[in-house]
Amino acid sequence: MNTLTTRIKLNNGTAIPCLGFGTYKIKDSAEAYNSVRSALEAGYRHIDTAAFYENEKEVGQAINDFINAGNAKREDIFVTSKVWKTEAGYEKTLAAFEKTMERIGLEYLDLYLIHWPASYAFDDDWENTNRSTWKAMTEIYNSGRVKAIGVSNFLTHHLKALMESDVIPAVDQIEINPGFLQEDTVNFCQENGILVEAWSPLGRGKSLDHPVLKELAEKYGRTVAQIILRWEMQHDVVPLPKSVNPSRISENSKVFDFELSDEDMKKIDAIEPYGNSGHSPDQA
Repeated sequence: MNTLTTRIKLNNGTAIPCLGFGTYKIKDSAEAYNSVRSALEAGYRHIDTAAFYENEKEVGQAINDFINAGNAKREDIFVTSKVWKTEAGYEKTLAAFEKTMERIGLEYLDLYLIHWPASYAFDDDWENTNRSTWKAMTEIYNSGRVKAIGVSNFLTHHLKALMESDVIPAVDQIEINPGFLQEDTVNFCQENGILVEAWSPLGRGKSLDHPVLKELAEKYGRTVAQIILRWEMQHDVVPLPKSVNPSRISENSKVFDFELSDEDMKKIDAIEPYGNSGHSPDQA
């Protein structure tokens, strides 16, 4: 059975922990710092942030303090950040990366993602915009300052514009929660060696009230969150649960000593859209 520190090899050989800790909407400085420290102390070794989250500085401080206290080495902790869509394009992406590195205070990132694709909703030349941004990403990757590069919120048609590059995305981080598996994109990624990560894996907390999931939680003697995270992991997806509550942060990591049956996986697969955000990269 896997553990919290078990790593999965990406398509470039870099290894990523199979469960991560997300930091979206944790903008309060003390809360951001303390939640990351709590996650690290609970055993998480995969921390996800982004320029858009406005907490890169606090995330980096928490990681550095944890390392400097002798609790881990830098190579033990997998750190992700992302470039926001307002910085799309070659020159802007290069500049945005420098700002991220200054804020986060680390010598390198393990993973750097394009946070949101250019799409036909707001860019008539969206494919070339994505290619231009990806050119900057590959240059950053080739510099050795990031271990892997990828994308976030890219659907299949967005990904196809990048697939002829010398470096294809290692990761696509998309919204996945019960009722919103995004099977087309997940299947495309998995068929092409792109690891899928799940943001909002608990459906913004709304999924915790779903009757099917509550029934399964009772059956397995687990929390609803643990059932959901296990379901995602059994779909070969890396979830990124977020919490600012130390006990829940720890609780969410305890998903490695049980397994959902095929029948129960199908029950969750059959849930209708329930807790998803409704945000689409082809709408804004």
